[in-house]
Amino acid sequence: MPRKLIKKYAPNPEKIREIKGIGFLAKWIADPNLWHVHRHNTAKAFASGLFWMSIPIPSQMLTSAITAIIFRANLPISVALVWISNPITMPPIFYFNYLVGSWLLGDKAQSSKHFHLSFDSLLNTLDQIWLPLYLGSAVVGIVLAVISYFGIHIFWRWHVAHSWKKRQQKRSTEK
Repeated sequence: MPRKLIKKYAPNPEKIREIKGIGFLAKWIADPNLWHVHRHNTAKAFASGLFWMSIPIPSQMLTSAITAIIFRANLPISVALVWISNPITMPPIFYFNYLVGSWLLGDKAQSSKHFHLSFDSLLNTLDQIWLPLYLGSAVVGIVLAVISYFGIHIFWRWHVAHSWKKRQQKRSTEK
């Protein structure tokens, strides 16, 4: 498991409390449970991070962090997963979300040939694409959140059982 790697690079909650620039946020951000890596808060972090990754808003990291704090998910994992939708991956992710939304609404999706990567083009077509885009984004985000939440639980249990079995086999061969 990458638990040791995450623990190695994650900041210490006590050091976070000592940072003077974060002021009133320290009592929420410095909660040790937000930085600890275990099955439950990691699964919640994946659900939160992948949900907000699929929503086209400018403050994805902030909303993911707030959600992680509210639901007591792992904060660094939740915020890091939002970066799956970066400037390189955003166009295909959001176009897929738009296609899903158009399909759900029963509308015919505009082809990608009609989209131009310019601010003016986006503003001109936003009134036509916002509903399918955000509906598709919400549906894709919910599906990703549910799959990742249960997938992390299943994988974690499998990994623990597999490690346990390996240790038992190792002990039985040593005797």
